[in-house]
Amino acid sequence: MIRLAILDDIPAILQLIRRVVPLMRATGNLQWDDQYPNAAVFENDIAQDQLWVAELDHQLVGLAAITTDQEPEYAEVGWDLTETAVVVHRLAVDPAVRGRGIAAQLMNQAEEVARQRGISVLRIDTNTQNEATQRLFPKLGYQFAGEIGLSFRPGLRFYCYEKRLVTT
Repeated sequence: MIRLAILDDIPAILQLIRRVVPLMRATGNLQWDDQYPNAAVFENDIAQDQLWVAELDHQLVGLAAITTDQEPEYAEVGWDLTETAVVVHRLAVDPAVRGRGIAAQLMNQAEEVARQRGISVLRIDTNTQNEATQRLFPKLGYQFAGEIGLSFRPGLRFYCYEKRLVTT
């Protein structure tokens, strides 16, 4: 089940992040650490109704912030930042349930949000060391757009992907 997160989900969200971060770091993906993402980030997402969670057997097993927040650096790959886009941030799945399609379901929720809002463009970035998302995004129809750095994560590099929905 995919649903909007509520403040009562924060403890489970932080537990999920504590399970995900060590595995990310072990593969060389230094995008997240013990400082980011944190409770304040998720509380802000919830306040803006942009944090979605996945539940399996009444357990929180995944999350994604589905926003329209585009990083200024996205312009470096030729994206027009004046074009409204749904942007997925903070995508995470519990390591215990990886491979069960939860990330794909969260990404499908982003498409549903885009359709509901009349937005035809979806964008996402991922750390160059995150091989799982680099396999997932093309499978879901996302096109590789280029590589950027992000000012708030100095020293790291990110791949950008975009998907355009067919409008009827």
